[in-house]
Amino acid sequence: MRLHDAALAAGLDWSAGHLVDGRRVQPHGEREITVVSPRDGSVVGLLAAADRTDVDQAVRAARLAFEDGRWSRLPAARRGEILIRFADTVAAHAEELALRIAIEMGKPVREALDVELAAVAGCLRWYGQLSDKLADENPASPGDALALVTREPAGVVAAVVPWNFPLTMTAWKLGPALLAGNSVVLKPAEQTSFSALRLGELALAAGLPAGVLNVLPGFGPEAGEALGRHPDVDVLAFTGSVAVGRRFLGYAAESNGKRVWPELGGKSASVILPDADVAKAGRTTAWACFYNQGQMCSASSRMIVHRDVADEAIAAAVEEARRMRPADPLDADAPSGALVSEAHLARVLGHVRGALRDGATLAAGTAERFVPSEALVRGSYLAPVVLTGVTEKMSIAQEEVFGPVLSVLVVDSTDEAVRLANATPYGLAAGLWTRDLSTAHTVARRLKAGSVWVNCYEEGSMAMPFGGTGASGFGRDKSAHAIDKYTDLKSTWFQLEPR
Repeated sequence: MRLHDAALAAGLDWSAGHLVDGRRVQPHGEREITVVSPRDGSVVGLLAAADRTDVDQAVRAARLAFEDGRWSRLPAARRGEILIRFADTVAAHAEELALRIAIEMGKPVREALDVELAAVAGCLRWYGQLSDKLADENPASPGDALALVTREPAGVVAAVVPWNFPLTMTAWKLGPALLAGNSVVLKPAEQTSFSALRLGELALAAGLPAGVLNVLPGFGPEAGEALGRHPDVDVLAFTGSVAVGRRFLGYAAESNGKRVWPELGGKSASVILPDADVAKAGRTTAWACFYNQGQMCSASSRMIVHRDVADEAIAAAVEEARRMRPADPLDADAPSGALVSEAHLARVLGHVRGALRDGATLAAGTAERFVPSEALVRGSYLAPVVLTGVTEKMSIAQEEVFGPVLSVLVVDSTDEAVRLANATPYGLAAGLWTRDLSTAHTVARRLKAGSVWVNCYEEGSMAMPFGGTGASGFGRDKSAHAIDKYTDLKSTWFQLEPR
């Protein structure tokens, strides 16, 4: 199979309908979701958007599946076996899923296959392998008593996920939630709903019982809010914008007080000190800003560089910007693809134009759309942008752009670099570049971020938790710590008969 074969992509099945209780059902909602490919502006398909009745139906199916124990009372090792089979099924269909993602949201198909789908399968497999390795606690107790602390599944989990890594973010929720024995109602982003529906079908094919995973495409103000307010949803996990995350916290407070776990935005800094490998630091900082068309909450959107090495770092970033000029997402060699939509392209361009009005200078890119070829003139493309002359108070240095736009801020000391790195409401991620071990340790501790990468960026493994502080939310995805979000601790005290 040639990944860049447009004819093969055109042959994919884009069937509508929601996935509830193990089967495709026709929704009650009257609004339609029009899925438009940012690759070329073509309409991929139409989906009926879920309304409150559809949400009720899916939550009921999830509750029934949880209460009757078809999944929640399976031995943990058995749940793990099914999750591993789910991972294998995803891997077997990875090329199809990669094409769907490339068409729906513009990610280069090679990146969708080699990075996103590999991460999905790896995540599901990791949690499946963890299933029989979690231990309960037996605290010390008097001789006439026995104390146990056990984990129990929370019940029905609503997962509301974004479009930028549509299946990776889904797997980060599904892996720990399903491993713990919960049932899930998944609301994917409307832009990438077809991929999510296909993932749900693959879960069923791998042996996940009906009703344990339900997939409801819909809009946030209807389906999302209905899940956030639903009295029979026990936990809601969300990845997306700060504004919507805070709405979910409000919905929970106004309804049943459900736990909400928000993983929100970021304005991450990459701090380059004078003793760093400057060329590598500048190049990697730019790559980590432009990767996935800059549509990453952890993107290194601010380069904070010491004045002594600023020219070299900027030159490396500009060269990386040229290398990552976008191309057709269905081209297996495309270094970058399209932004998710015309509306999002307009928002990103608005940020760039605003920065220029504020006094920033273009070192790479333009404030206009990019056209890779005549065949893609209706696509939503933007060449990577490097902005110099950015100062702390500019909007571009404070607001999340969520596009391939790198802001360069020049400093005169390490203390100033740390202060600027921490001078936003966010606290998701940061990079640090230095050859000095002591500096690496001390500065990393001072950076306000849930993840700090030293002499690298976006590295790690499933064993490392991911999440932030401040406006970036709280709670952690990935690792064994994520299971805490989807379980309750039960303390049981056995009073024993005296001898």
